[in-house]
Amino acid sequence: MLNNKPLSWQTISLHWLTGLMFIGVFVLGLYMADLPRGPEKFELIGIHKSLGALILLVAIARIAWRLKEGAISPASPVAPWQDKLAKSVHGILMLATLLMPLSGIAMSVGGGRGVDIFGWQLIGQGDKIAWLQELGGAIHGFSVNIIIAVFVLHVVGALKHQVVDKDNTISRMLGRMS
Repeated sequence: MLNNKPLSWQTISLHWLTGLMFIGVFVLGLYMADLPRGPEKFELIGIHKSLGALILLVAIARIAWRLKEGAISPASPVAPWQDKLAKSVHGILMLATLLMPLSGIAMSVGGGRGVDIFGWQLIGQGDKIAWLQELGGAIHGFSVNIIIAVFVLHVVGALKHQVVDKDNTISRMLGRMS
């Protein structure tokens, strides 16, 4: 089913907020990974964790909104395999916006550290739970390359729609219809 109607401001806002926050926390994570242990790294880890927890909240809101509003229909006809690929890419990206923050929270809780958002305590410190920390760390680390690949597919697909198909997919996601 094709749909060239304008997207709601909520859909557009939640898409870009989630995407930009995810990219920002991702870049911050890559930067701090190579830093030596010290005050700068620990401060950046705190910011990374806080932003990750905020991403989780925004992702939950985005998924709730999508369930309410429904999935976005393609702006132009696509082959069945392209439709399946697009749905898979969107599903994996939405899953990533949940799994990455949840795996980070699992690492913190499993490590006996609490979870806070910029100093506001959500979960207090507790005993270490080695298996939870290891599981969270494995998911957090393993997912990175998958997320990069899927993100690149998402961007390439959007550009293909905008430039090759000329169906205004990116324009629609920017709130502009031509």
